[in-house]
Amino acid sequence: MVITTISEAKAQLSKLIAKVEAGQEVIIGRAGKPVAKIVPIGAGKAEWKPGALKGKIRMAPDFDELPDDIARSLGMID
Repeated sequence: MVITTISEAKAQLSKLIAKVEAGQEVIIGRAGKPVAKIVPIGAGKAEWKPGALKGKIRMAPDFDELPDDIARSLGMID
């Protein structure tokens, strides 16, 4: 990981891009605090698989039922 300032990033953008192409991340900071990160395109993308959580998530049987006190406060029942 490379950490740089905005001024240095402006002056060395081509070199920083080359580092990103090589797989490194570049963090750009302002006043000593990180504000941006340059990463290779596709970095951090998780492959989406439909049904990957099938059987791992459970919905409570009373999920759609609203407790009376809350329904009353929302004006749904008298």
